[in-house]
Amino acid sequence: MKILYFAWLRERVGLGEEDVTPPADIDTVARLVAWLGARSSGHAAAFAPTPDGRRLVRCAVNQDFAQPNSPVAPGDEIAFFPPVTGG
Repeated sequence: MKILYFAWLRERVGLGEEDVTPPADIDTVARLVAWLGARSSGHAAAFAPTPDGRRLVRCAVNQDFAQPNSPVAPGDEIAFFPPVTGG
């Protein structure tokens, strides 16, 4: 599974991308986020919720926007990025 980090997530994690092999029970975006968040203090900082419990990270699985309950599988490309606003 290829993980891509963009913007401030890249800075916090310290990587632009990494290849990972999560355990077999990591089958949704939410479970992947929890697993990644436990990998290092940088990962934990990148995926930490705001004080009011919101998450400031968006996700795409194989270049399609994804929700926390979206499935992930070996071989997928998962991108994490901050919310995008337009003007």
